[in-house]
Amino acid sequence: MSTFHLNLSLMTPGHFRQAWRLPERDPLAYLDVDRFVSLARLAEEAGIDAVFLGDAPALRGEIDSAPGTGLDPVVLLGHLAAVTEHLGIIATSSTTFNSPYNLARRFQALDHVTKGRVAVNIVTTAAPAAAVNFGLASHPDKQTRYRRAWEFLDVVTRLWDSWEPDWLIADKQAGRYADPDRIRPIDHVGEFFSVAGPLPVPPGPQGRPVVVQAGGSSGGLRLAADFADVVFTVAQTRERAVAFRDEVRSRVAGAGRDPEAVKVSLGVVVLIGKNRRDVQERLAELAETLPTEAIAARLLNDLGLDPDSFGLDDPITAADLPAELPGSEFSTGFGLALRGLITQGPITPRELAVGSAGGSGHRLLAGTPAQIADDLADWFAAGAADGFTIMPADTDVDFERFTRWVVPLLAERGLFRTDYPAGGLRGRLAPVPVG
Repeated sequence: MSTFHLNLSLMTPGHFRQAWRLPERDPLAYLDVDRFVSLARLAEEAGIDAVFLGDAPALRGEIDSAPGTGLDPVVLLGHLAAVTEHLGIIATSSTTFNSPYNLARRFQALDHVTKGRVAVNIVTTAAPAAAVNFGLASHPDKQTRYRRAWEFLDVVTRLWDSWEPDWLIADKQAGRYADPDRIRPIDHVGEFFSVAGPLPVPPGPQGRPVVVQAGGSSGGLRLAADFADVVFTVAQTRERAVAFRDEVRSRVAGAGRDPEAVKVSLGVVVLIGKNRRDVQERLAELAETLPTEAIAARLLNDLGLDPDSFGLDDPITAADLPAELPGSEFSTGFGLALRGLITQGPITPRELAVGSAGGSGHRLLAGTPAQIADDLADWFAAGAADGFTIMPADTDVDFERFTRWVVPLLAERGLFRTDYPAGGLRGRLAPVPVG
């Protein structure tokens, strides 16, 4: 029987961003390093492939009602790698607000110090607030960001490949350490970057760090086809998830790569109850924390609908949707996922706010441990994904419940391994060799 990968999001207080309002929750938990260490150790005890942390390099307006994205993922996850032995780390970095040489060097160093447990999650950053933090007069439009991202990853991967495997001579008697002819500059000059290279150190244990990419637009799919090892995606319906995975595989083949080399990881927000009553009570409790009107208005606007035309409990139908998503900075993947949710049947703005996991856009999977395991098994069997990035609704509760209650059920069914295999993160997430 085939098995799937499992990554776990460390987003705190959870993917219901207002979960900090619940009783006994620490409003500063997203800054508590000791708490993150505890979560990482829980994940490793369960055999989770990697922990993941999203990021945007700006303080956004959400700080009025919820914590921001928090600590720099590279710093935090590097620390968590130091206190674990097998757990992989997936750190988000922006191609819009980084230089390719620095990123390539930083993640190659992490690959060495973690002994092959690192992945970089590449994003283009849609938050205009970030531009002014980096001296830009205006935020680049989506097409420009994706052109830059393609060139960025082209440079980064060439830098990672700038040392040939037989570079080392180590002739102590002759005093020759390395063969300079096996260490090549890349001499890149392009639209956005001019980078000579090479990197100052050879590749780490994985050859290249694992590249994770998220984005359902044409620019995002091109990045996935040409560079990604793992594609992180969103879907509210099984049909949409299957179609997206098929499209990724088709585009990877069209780019001359083996479709088996790229794995699709579907993001799912989980809320886990001891029983049906606990599920219902916890969901109601989390729903009460939401600024429902504000979330609903934002989602309707992102879908091209007039928020003033719908009350919180008025049904939205497929007939209400415009023919296409509005030409905005809103994520194409999230937009298509929300449209899919509405086309399944009428849904109110209130239900949309809760059903999209508090406006996160990801599918909310609420149930008992057995129901969660059943659902993941069914979507995997249908070809919706090669694995899942699990996103706790309330990290204080759902992170531990998933590792202690759901993972053993998946292992019993032969869907998830019971221990870590030899090798690094690439061998678990993207076993086909690179280069």
